[in-house]
Order: sequence, then structure tokens, then C-alpha cells
Amino acid sequence: MHVDRTTTRPHGRRWLGGALALAVGSGIVLVGGAGTAQAADVNVARNAGFENGLANWACSTGSGAAVSSPVRTGTGALRAAPAGLGNAKCVQTVTVKPNSTYTLSAWVQGGYAYLGASGTGTGTGSVSTWSPDSPSWKQLTTTFTTGASTTSVEIYTHGWYGTSPYLVDDVSVFGPDGGGVPDPDPVVPTTPAGLAAGGTTSSSVDLSWGAVSGATSYKVYRDGASPQTVSGTSATITGLAADTAYQFQVSAVNSAGESAKSAAVTARTAKNQTGPGPAVPKHAVTGYWQNFDNGAAKQKLRDVQAAYDIIAVSFADSTATPGQIVFNLDPAVGYSSVAEFKSDVAAKKAAGKSVIISVGGEKGNVTINSDASATAFANSTYALMQEYGFNGVDIDLEHGINSTYLTKALRQLSAKAGSGMVLTMAPQTIDMQNTGTEYFKTALAVKDILTVINTQYYNSGSMLGCDGKVYSQGSVDFLTALACIQIQGGLDPSQVGLGVPASTRGAGSGYVSPQIVNNALDCLTKLANCGNFKPAQAWPSLRGAMTWSTNWDATAGNAWSNAVGPHVHGLP
Repeated sequence: MHVDRTTTRPHGRRWLGGALALAVGSGIVLVGGAGTAQAADVNVARNAGFENGLANWACSTGSGAAVSSPVRTGTGALRAAPAGLGNAKCVQTVTVKPNSTYTLSAWVQGGYAYLGASGTGTGTGSVSTWSPDSPSWKQLTTTFTTGASTTSVEIYTHGWYGTSPYLVDDVSVFGPDGGGVPDPDPVVPTTPAGLAAGGTTSSSVDLSWGAVSGATSYKVYRDGASPQTVSGTSATITGLAADTAYQFQVSAVNSAGESAKSAAVTARTAKNQTGPGPAVPKHAVTGYWQNFDNGAAKQKLRDVQAAYDIIAVSFADSTATPGQIVFNLDPAVGYSSVAEFKSDVAAKKAAGKSVIISVGGEKGNVTINSDASATAFANSTYALMQEYGFNGVDIDLEHGINSTYLTKALRQLSAKAGSGMVLTMAPQTIDMQNTGTEYFKTALAVKDILTVINTQYYNSGSMLGCDGKVYSQGSVDFLTALACIQIQGGLDPSQVGLGVPASTRGAGSGYVSPQIVNNALDCLTKLANCGNFKPAQAWPSLRGAMTWSTNWDATAGNAWSNAVGPHVHGLP
């Protein structure tokens, strides 16, 4: 792939005639000692924040659209999707002044994104800069100088062939006014309407309200004070006292100022309730229970082997609403009713087990890439916890995650569920190779509420260990040297588990005998039974092991849980 890596250092304030030129409302400032007038820099781009759809912009056929989420500021942003031989190019012609320098800037997110200008009249006639995939908003900036007779320049954005859609917001082309018609100066936004209270817990209240045109953020007031600034049109207010009435108001904000506060709504937090279930033991065994029939032994939840401390019900289903999940009990499992299943959940919890709902899997996916989808995930997951009695959630997304919004979703869920919530994850090995991956970033961002990450040490081939050496899948060294990466990367040893198949039929590749799993556990916790790799220290608090699945374990005569279960529970 050929890419233009041109970068230039952006400039901000410009020194004119020996004095600093400052933009003022009149567009004129006085600089220098003689009182000569110079026009202040203006943004010559129109509809720069896409608040008016695609007005003033032209995108290649069908590739661009204005969206309301995610946005960086205001209520709009550009989403453009490359397809086939197209790179989703969107352009605008701006009016400029000859022999002048302009700073071109925009905020981007998503797939590969390019920002540039053509027809500048100097040099090659074009400049550009770009960014690879970015899960959060990132600013691109470059500069260009116009030629002696240049009065208009085309600015553009585009993606790259066959890559993910990209988003753009807050475009600016700052420089001398070329005589065009600039966007009007912002005015103080109107007061938000439609403020409503939604779900409550003993310590939080969900709020939502209508979008206000021109607003770049909102302030949420609790009992007239303590404003909390948010970018979207919803918020979960946390840190509240149980069984207490609170009054909320919201205002809209932009660079021109803050609106009046909305009409107030009152919401009462829920009463304190008992915790969601038993505590996870110091050393725990996690098993996935299949809510479907794929040839493995069919189990009801009550049949899950006693060795499993955490039972991940696999899987939740996504809905047409981004971020929202539901649970559909598969008739193939053999339950006569949902009530019977709920009774089994309660019985397992009474036996000291944690039963959690798993999200994702090989074929399942939930999209959490905006404030709205994060809230939808938190609300729907908490609803399932209340309805079925689940102790928490397992994140088993294998088709890409957005650490920014998944973190928001999990924090909102934690605020609702309380400190007893069980949170597990099952990333693939490639997702935990370094702290720069989205999975690893998410794990570190929620470290204070994370129970355990059971990385899937299978279906991956050879991988790098924490010592920089390559290790073959299926060996003691593979398990120990890769687990070491997570601890060195900042996770507590108690948050690390070894995920392996329960039988040769449980995964496409990477099955290891229970003895290799036990040796790896001994190596990590006691520096015993290691292979060629030996950690610099022992981590006796390592959480334990996970397997896919309790059903495949039963198919193989419970060989895995009978061997690994007692070993995990006997760790120091």
C-alpha cells in the first residue's frame, strides 16, 4: 500500500509585524506600532462541523453521510465508507486569498483517514496528511500557501480502499478571509427540552434529553449545583445515596456560552439491596456453558461440573439497536421453560458459583462504538442480570472492540450492578500481545472492576512471549510466556487466567493436555515444572484457568475439570 506520509508542523497564533495578532469579534486587530490594520484569521470552511448535513460538501457516489453519533462536538459528523475501488472522497471548495498561508485541520476517527488540499497554486499544488485506524477522535493538521493568483482551493478527506469507514468532524481552514461567505458566528444555544429520568440503581440515575442545534456539550446539574459536562444527550449520574430523591436539570453549551437550565425532573434512587452473588474464590476455574447444540454433550445448567467456579452462559444475542443485548434460551438445550433455567441459575449461585452472561463468541458480535451504544449495552446487560440473576458479564468479542466506548459501557454497568459484579474477558492471543491493543487498553482501563482475563491460548499459531522469543502453541512455554505479557503490562496476577480447550474437539487447534495446563500453573505460581521459559518471579495469586466448554468437557468424560479443577483450587 502506498501512502502519503507528508506531515507539517501546525502553527497556532501567528506573529504579524512583530506583535501577536488576536482574532476579535470585528475581524480586525491592530498590530505593530503604527496602528496598521490586519484582518484576523478566519475559518473559511463552510459547514465545518457537519451540523447541516452534507451542505457545502460533495462525496463520491453513496460514500458519505452526516451522522449524529459518534460526534466530537455539536450534533453532526461525517461518516464515509470506502467500497470496491472507491476511497470515499469528500470535497469542498473554499475561497482563499492569494499569497497567503492557511492551516488545514480536522478531527478523525475510525478507519484510515486522509486530509488534504489541492489546487493551492504553489509547489506540487497539493498537501495532505493521514492517520491509520483510530478508535477515538484524533486531530490531523497540515498547512498550505496559496499562489499569486489562487482564489479558491479544494479541501478533501478520503479513506483507503477496502478499509473501515472513517469519521470526520470540526474541519477548519484558518487563514486570511478570501471574501467568501463564512459560517456565522455561534450563538448561545437554546435550552434543552425533553429531560427525562430512566433507570435507577441504589447509587445512580440515567438521564436523557433532546439534542440542541449548535451545542458542543451539555451540563447536567444535580440539585442546582455540581454540574457534570457530557458530550452526548444522555448521562448516568453516579455516586448518589440510596433511596434518595434528587432534582436534575440540563443546559446546552458552545463557544458562545451556556443556555438557561431546563425544567427540572426528580428521580429517586433505589433502596440498597444485597450483593449480586457469591465472591469469586482466590483461585478459580471458569467454564463456558453452551446455550446451543453443536454436537457436544447437552447440559442443563444444573449439570455443569462442580469444579467450575465461574459459569459463562454462552451467548447473549445482539439486537437491531447498537449495543443492546438479549438472551434467548435455546430449546435444543432441553429446558421446559425459562423459569426452570432461572431456577438452575439460582441453585448454582446458592452453591457458591458465579453465573454470568457471555457476549460475543466466534459468530456473535455487539457494536459498542458510541455513547448511545455504550448506554444501551449497560442498560440491557443490567436488565438481564436482574431478570435471570446473572452475577456479571463476560466479554468474548472476537470481531474488534472500541476501548473508549466499551470502557464507558462497563463502567456504567458497574455503577448499576455494584462492587459484587463479576467481569471477565476472553480475548484471543493476538489481542493481548501488547498494551496498545484495544482489548489490553480496555482491560487496563477497567482494572479496578475486572475479575479475570482468560486469554484463549488456542487457534492462534506461534506467538511472541514476554521475553521477545517466539513460542509454539500447545507448549508450557506458550502458556507461561504469553501470560507473563499481561502481568508485565500492568494487570494484577489475580486477573490472569489460562484459557484452553477442554478436548481435541473443543477448538480447531491448540488443545493441550490437562497436565501441560497444570505445569504452566505451577510455573507461574511456584516457578516449578517450567519449560525453557521461566519467569523472573513467581505470581502465587494467579487466578486460575478457563476452558471451552463445560459441554466438551462432559463429552470427554470430564477429564479436564477432574484434573485441572483440583489443581487450581490447590494453588498457593
